[in-house]
Amino acid sequence: MATAQAGADNVAAPLDQLLVDVGAGPVRRWLPGRPGVEFIASLAGKPSKVGRRVSTLLGELDRVALGRSAVEPKRGDRRFADPAWTHNPWLRRLVQAYLATGGAVAGLVDDAGLAWRSDQKIRFLAENLVEAISPSNVPFVNPASAKAVIDTGGASVVRGARAFVRDMSSSPRVPRMVDPDALKPGRDLALTPGAVVFRSPVLELIQYTPQTERVRSVPLLIVPPTINKFYVTDLAPGRSLIEYLVQSGQQVFVISWRNPRPDGAAWGMDTYGEAILDALGAIEKICEIDRTLLLAACSGGIITSMLLGRLAACGGQDRIAGLGLLVTVLDQAKAGLPAALVSKAMLDRAAASSARNGYLDGATLAELFAWLRPGDLIWNYWVNNYLLGQEPPVFDILSWNADTTRMTAALHRDFLTVCGGNQLITPGAATMMGTPVDLSAVGVDNYVVAGVADHLCPWQNCYQSTQLLGGDSRFVLSTSGHIAAIVNPPGNPKASYRVGDEKLADAGQWMQTSCTEQGSWWDDYVGWLTERGGPQKPSPAELGTTGLAPLAGAPGTYVFES
Repeated sequence: MATAQAGADNVAAPLDQLLVDVGAGPVRRWLPGRPGVEFIASLAGKPSKVGRRVSTLLGELDRVALGRSAVEPKRGDRRFADPAWTHNPWLRRLVQAYLATGGAVAGLVDDAGLAWRSDQKIRFLAENLVEAISPSNVPFVNPASAKAVIDTGGASVVRGARAFVRDMSSSPRVPRMVDPDALKPGRDLALTPGAVVFRSPVLELIQYTPQTERVRSVPLLIVPPTINKFYVTDLAPGRSLIEYLVQSGQQVFVISWRNPRPDGAAWGMDTYGEAILDALGAIEKICEIDRTLLLAACSGGIITSMLLGRLAACGGQDRIAGLGLLVTVLDQAKAGLPAALVSKAMLDRAAASSARNGYLDGATLAELFAWLRPGDLIWNYWVNNYLLGQEPPVFDILSWNADTTRMTAALHRDFLTVCGGNQLITPGAATMMGTPVDLSAVGVDNYVVAGVADHLCPWQNCYQSTQLLGGDSRFVLSTSGHIAAIVNPPGNPKASYRVGDEKLADAGQWMQTSCTEQGSWWDDYVGWLTERGGPQKPSPAELGTTGLAPLAGAPGTYVFES
């Protein structure tokens, strides 16, 4: 389970800069291009540093051969956890030589002193190369692999070969992280009771059945990412944010986006903004109230923030009682490796690619996410599936991740324009439904959540949302990765988060002044909702209302469309 959780922290969470790489194609990702030329030129101008690196490596390899090396794997490196890596003198030397070489490669990248964008590109290539040549990835050299062959009478080799052929025969052509049929929405996941109370060609709106006698009068609408299915917020019972919120006395609605087909190619940001407005209108009618709380994640958070910019400009901001943003990057400046891989030419190629198909394929996006964390998401499962011939573990987040969706060509184009140009930091540069967006005019209180170990949406970029938005901010930093920052149920004795209300200009200063709280941020968020949720009232006896009668039970019908 620990291995599955480590992988789950790094999977398919939407990061909009990655849409460039997906649309431009996989080959370009592995070509060093101009950064490679800069890397070689820089090292050529520093012969003394290169000489010292080579000399140090050769000296260490000499000590390895003589059995005198003190190099050892980092604590917690699962690749070399088998005692044979340490006790067998030949395997120990092989690991030490590998680690010494990897350290030298990383040192050369540091010595090059490249500009940020080029440094990120070369570092990505170097780290992938080093991960790929690990002796743990080699059949029979890996002691666990050799032991599996003996223990199974060779059956592990047959099972591994079959799994390899199966995985490489279709997209995303990476080792399978989970059996796609192991857990299914409506059967194992997304089980919180409720009903679809509104349906359009773009979305289904699900209202959840209250589980308390009284509820807060101001409802909450959850806006999920547009390139993942909504039930990351409603996983297995006990791990469902929606279940937890309903049990806390909150009226909860969620949007379930339709998985678009080629005939939805023209659905752009304006289409999705209008769809959120439709959902708000239905909620206001059902709950007989003119205010709603919003909680939006990732790409859904970008669209929702832009919609609030439009409402602020048009006088409709009073409809929103508060805004929550989960692992959402509004300021794309130096937003990690994906941002470093973006150029204007790549933006154009990516948009042209999805325009030809009418959509961006979710399986292709899943492949790219995996290669951003090759140790956890590629080679870990390479060993498990192919070398050991085992099935990957069953885990709810990984099952959700395997349930990929498409993105329309128009929405892809709009994200490339808004995020590739980092338009949201400049008032009026981006528009929503024809209205220029100024995030500083969004005066509602906001609750911003990030993960300190998030490699897709760096927490420092998430923090910048508190500077862009005009309302009072509460920033919460979870001690977890991208998905685990959302799926963070109470009860984990190791869980903690940092929190602070002060709007400091620098993320580092906020870190110094914030305080650490034990447990899950879910409890803190419920308190924040309670302050803005209005007076309590008796729970509604029925879901929906006149003209908005239940159409289907939760999790709806769109979630099953592939």
